[in-house]
Order: sequence, then structure tokens, then C-alpha cells
Amino acid sequence: MKTDAVDDILEQWSEECPELETESLGVVIRIMSLSRAFLRQATEALAPLDLELFEYDVLSALRRQGRPYALPATGLAKATGLSSGAMTNRIDRLEERSLVTRKPDKSDRRGVIVSLTIQGKRAIDDAIELRLDAADESLKGLNAREIGDLASLLRKVRLTGTEEVETA
Repeated sequence: MKTDAVDDILEQWSEECPELETESLGVVIRIMSLSRAFLRQATEALAPLDLELFEYDVLSALRRQGRPYALPATGLAKATGLSSGAMTNRIDRLEERSLVTRKPDKSDRRGVIVSLTIQGKRAIDDAIELRLDAADESLKGLNAREIGDLASLLRKVRLTGTEEVETA
């Protein structure tokens, strides 16, 4: 089996401190490294659409709701793991680009409903295709069964209490 830089790190620890069990650290380091690589990949995939990853996250959360592709700003903040202040800034930026609109929430006079515009729906529909292509490229070394097994294992790790808000 091929080795990677993480194997070298773990081997060095084993030589220096043979009593240490380093398998878990190896998994975590690899996941952290992959996370950085996947973030770069997502950013590059969205560049042709002039979309930032944070914009994609907001548009994606709205698109996944189905028609009418809308959420209260508070629900949108929760879906993306952001504070209401951070969400307001993101909505402002997306509204300036005509990708979303906001209107008063009839059920909460302090709230607003954020909706995708036609241009926003078109942007997120194009973006998800690019993200899927990039994800497929990242996992091209795995077959379908291995991808399923990896997804199951990662899900299990997330459900052990280390889970954070998802983005897709």
C-alpha cells in the first residue's frame, strides 16, 4: 500500500514515543487536510460563476427548500450555521447581486423572508452541477461501494458529537 505524509508523521511519533497509539490522529489529520483541499476545490469550482462559497451556501439552503425557494432569515441563518448579523451581511450582498430578495415576514413583524430570484435559482442550479463534478473528481480513486462505505463511516463519526452545521 502507498504511504502518504501522514504516515511519515505517525512513524516519527512511533519512533520517538512507541507507547503512543496514533491511528486516530492519522485519521483526523487526513480529514483536516482533505477539508482544506475540498474548500479550495469548492472555491475553484464556483469561480467561473463568480460565486463565493458563502454565497453558494445561502443559495443552496434556499434552493433545497423547494418552491417557493424561501426561508425566514432566522431559518436561513440556522441552516447555514451563522449568526443573524452575519446572515444579514450575506443577504445584503446577495440582494445587491439580484440573487435573492427579501420581504417582510407576515408572521413576524421583525423578520424577513429571503427568496431566490430567477437569477439566483439559475446560479445555484449551475453551481450544484459544478460542485458535484468537483466532488466526483475528488473521489475518482474510489469505486461506488467504497464511496458508500466512506460516507457511512464519516456519518458515524459526525453522529458521535463532533457534528457541525452542514453545507451543500
